[in-house]
Amino acid sequence: MPEHRHFIHHKPYGYLCQFVCELPKKKLVGSLYDFPDGTMAIGRLDEQSEGLLLLTTDGQVSEHIRSRHIEKEYFAQVDGLITDEAVEELKQGVEIGIRDVKYRTMSCQVFRLESDPGFAPRTRKIRDERHGPTSWVSITLTEGKYRQVRKMTAAAGFPTLRLVRVRIGNIHLGDLKAGDVTEVRQFGMSGIEELKM
Repeated sequence: MPEHRHFIHHKPYGYLCQFVCELPKKKLVGSLYDFPDGTMAIGRLDEQSEGLLLLTTDGQVSEHIRSRHIEKEYFAQVDGLITDEAVEELKQGVEIGIRDVKYRTMSCQVFRLESDPGFAPRTRKIRDERHGPTSWVSITLTEGKYRQVRKMTAAAGFPTLRLVRVRIGNIHLGDLKAGDVTEVRQFGMSGIEELKM
């Protein structure tokens, strides 16, 4: 029986976390590297989102990492200078819509970043400075509803302009550039902290 394989990837803007798609002209993560058959993304990032994506051929590892035991941290660039009140509101949980049903997000860790995190410019420009200031916020979740971070910041009055996942458990995006893929030996079933390069 062949050993499972595991990958860390910096998903670029404009790509789908898929290997096959019936929609024409869509860019797929599977085209960026010679992944083995049976590789799956562990949790997804939508087409407009960027950052850390884990991939594996092992369904049990995928299920473990997607569970509520593992934190996922995102840096969101939001429209306007986010206030202390909005940060507190996000921490406590906000009401968002999931498939036309109201849902209150779980309490989570949120803090304002004091400076731009320094990501390379996106392939498609966000907007220019004449549209007003922006700010960055870190949001760490243990749940993963569809477009949750975007819906949360909008509910708090600060729509997301750019979204980058920077951490899953103890695995960090680090210096990986957009499109880069690194193969690792394992993620570890008893905790991501067991990751071995």
